[in-house]
Amino acid sequence: MTDRSIVVVGAGIVGACLAYRLAGRGRPVVLVDAGSPGSGATRASFAWIGRPRVSDLPSAPLRHLALDEYRRLETELPGLAIRWTGSVSWDGFDDSPGTRTTDVTALEPHLRHPPAEAVHRPEDAALDPLAATELLVAAARDRGARVLTGTEVTGLDHHAGTVHGVRTGDGVVPAETVVLAAGTGAAALCSTVGVDLPVESSPAVLVRLRAKPGLVRTIVATPSLEARQLDDGTILAPTNHHGETDRAALMATARRVRDRFAASFTDADDTEVVSVEIGRRPMPADGEPVIGRPAGTRGLYVAVMHSAITLAAAAARLAADEILTGRPAPELAGCRPDRFR
Repeated sequence: MTDRSIVVVGAGIVGACLAYRLAGRGRPVVLVDAGSPGSGATRASFAWIGRPRVSDLPSAPLRHLALDEYRRLETELPGLAIRWTGSVSWDGFDDSPGTRTTDVTALEPHLRHPPAEAVHRPEDAALDPLAATELLVAAARDRGARVLTGTEVTGLDHHAGTVHGVRTGDGVVPAETVVLAAGTGAAALCSTVGVDLPVESSPAVLVRLRAKPGLVRTIVATPSLEARQLDDGTILAPTNHHGETDRAALMATARRVRDRFAASFTDADDTEVVSVEIGRRPMPADGEPVIGRPAGTRGLYVAVMHSAITLAAAAARLAADEILTGRPAPELAGCRPDRFR
């Protein structure tokens, strides 16, 4: 008899959301990760949740659901503690249509040099990606999901084009469907069944600073500085990766971010660097999410995307419904893996 389990590979924010949604539909679910929940790219995410800046992207129908899906998820799991602060950007960071404001000081009173005009998106939000992922995994477990952490998936168990489970160091975990939400690791696993998944690692740096609480009220985004602040005063500030390969280079980058922050906000001169790390985001070749069943295989579903934090809640609900019912979600039509064939 065929095992009706669904194995989700990858316990980042996407895999955690999928496991939560699938387990809530009454199917046996196994969530597998080589590390701990959220320990990969999710941990190093800025975790900005917003609507798409342009409407002609293939994934626009999915992206337009992002905020509404997080509001839905928050009603189910209030512990997500989403911060609905809105965002403010200027100096060409975002040239798309939006709400223009000339009173930036009302939004960010601690700015040293507020711009004459900025784009204000009051609906934007952010969350703690690691805490959110851990909460989703715990909720999936409460719904009956089996969670295997510290378990590396080394390949897909398959025969004649049908995937029957995953191979691990502890043996095969059988499944009716394997869902790859393993970020940059999904490409190698797909290759074992002859599926070319053009996803590469796109490194970005996340700096954490310690500052006085209350300095930053929204999500601030300019070409030279992106920043948001947690209740305890921690500043999250992402920046581009410029080839840093050792700790000394990363710390030099962190100090430059710290200096830009201190120059941008009043009462920030004593801001200190807490940590700096590189997050290796999964980046499909065209920048668009890859969600669906690759052609020529059975029992395999892929869910890999950039803007994973933004899209996780919406993508997981739609993907879970597709996996369980076989009915394609029209919002995912522009995200199919077969576009690369």
